[in-house]
Amino acid sequence: MDSALDFHSARALLEWQVELGATEAIGDVPVNRYELPDKQAKPAQAKPAAQAIQPGVAPVEEKAADPVRVAREAAAGAGSLDALAGALAAFEHCELKKGARNLVFSDGVAGAPVMIIGEAPGRDEDREGRPFVGRAGQLLDRMLDAIALNRAENVYITNVLPWRPPQNRDPLPEEIAMLKPFLKRHVELARPKVIVLMGNISCQAVLGKRGITRLRGQWDDAMGVPVLPMFHPAYLLRQPQAKRAAWADLLDLNARLRELT
Repeated sequence: MDSALDFHSARALLEWQVELGATEAIGDVPVNRYELPDKQAKPAQAKPAAQAIQPGVAPVEEKAADPVRVAREAAAGAGSLDALAGALAAFEHCELKKGARNLVFSDGVAGAPVMIIGEAPGRDEDREGRPFVGRAGQLLDRMLDAIALNRAENVYITNVLPWRPPQNRDPLPEEIAMLKPFLKRHVELARPKVIVLMGNISCQAVLGKRGITRLRGQWDDAMGVPVLPMFHPAYLLRQPQAKRAAWADLLDLNARLRELT
């Protein structure tokens, strides 16, 4: 047979196979599929109903969990301070947790008449797992001692945030909102007679206000408790001239406690 004819015949046969859908050669010898032994085909797994795609309908993406709602539910389910600490430790929606050494939950006596709410842990607090243990904490202890208060007998201390922000930066509004349900539940379980808010961040979280110079010394009410804003001890270390105002606030706090007892 002429070689040219062989070439054209082969090409025609190849084009015919391509038209039939055979686009890939996998062997030199043809295989008759009808003569192969029957193999039980594995049933295709059905897609979950949530992921099923209907013609003309775009797939629905799962919504990310709302951290505030998750925090609210976790806090509401805590029936004790220990349970609340456990709920905070299990809370995975705050990025601060990943960079912190310890959860800083509280210090002092639960059920004490005075509850102090600071802003966030610093380096020393992060290392020890207790609030107000650095220089600012030492000054706070001296301030409380001046009106016969101390964390071993009649003061309970916590922070707005339980984890240290990187580089001691201010807490972000979304971090405050995310963790406020835990703080609110903390107050409900501790049941103080008065709350002292130390600094701007604490006032923002509890009162929704900023401007500690204007707010300090002015009693307010929040979470069902009388609230007294004060300068943060760290601010007093930087601005010693503000200690006179802090002393006036301490005397006012002492007078209010006498009224409540």
